[in-house]
Amino acid sequence: MGPRSLVALALVSAVGVAAFGWPFVAPPGSQLSAHAQDAPWLFAGLLLLLVAVAAAAISETGLGPKAVAMLGVLAAAGAALRPIGAGTAGIEPMFFLMVLSGRVLGPGFGFTLGSVTMFASALLTGGVGPWMPFQMLAMGWFTMGAGLLPGPDRLRGRGELLLLAVYGFLAAFAYGTVMNLAGWPFLGALASSLAFDAHASVAADLARFVAYCAATSLGWDLGRAIVTVVLTAVVGPAVLRALRRATRRAAFEAPVAFDAADRAPTATAGSPTATAPVKRPT
Repeated sequence: MGPRSLVALALVSAVGVAAFGWPFVAPPGSQLSAHAQDAPWLFAGLLLLLVAVAAAAISETGLGPKAVAMLGVLAAAGAALRPIGAGTAGIEPMFFLMVLSGRVLGPGFGFTLGSVTMFASALLTGGVGPWMPFQMLAMGWFTMGAGLLPGPDRLRGRGELLLLAVYGFLAAFAYGTVMNLAGWPFLGALASSLAFDAHASVAADLARFVAYCAATSLGWDLGRAIVTVVLTAVVGPAVLRALRRATRRAAFEAPVAFDAADRAPTATAGSPTATAPVKRPT
């Protein structure tokens, strides 16, 4: 990643951390309403930040319209996969596609892809609500993490599949845990033994949160993790080859340079004009 991509990703991540964390620092007597007021503003800001992330990645890698088109195709594919397991304990095949796509596209495009995919799938499934921008952030981090894994240019074969499977398994639980943070502070009296208590110690609230995750999302997260691992092992090699072939054809890694041998002879005295140098992909 270049400096502009780092700055854009750091900014959008800082906004995301603030959005998830502000209820924990709100005054104990304040009236909180489960992100009903801040979610529209967060969504609007997130869209602008996604444009900034994509623009930074394009400017630093020299990508063109083909790259943006590929992001759209992958986002549509991920959105189409999500309804397959909607309402069924953790059977969510879109997560494995996000892991593999983030691995091939890198962290900047991975974050953009994860967020846009979640937005498109919410429109497709009718899952639009105050939780949607938080899902976009969590999925963006999920996909970005796959792009940050080591050995993107050297590691191949079973070693790479094992790395992606382990990441997908752990990140599936991380995604569910992060999403729990979006709703847990607002439980209040609905579940007093598991709810966030602004007057309790950090250790006590952490124990409450662990119990809340175990009671509400552990089974769903486990199903998501198992499905991600199985699909990565079974169809991962074919999908990785297809994604890498598509990125090469989209000129993801075709910078243009000038070599001395490519330059035409310079104009001499009395010659009509000089011939322009010829560009050759490196």
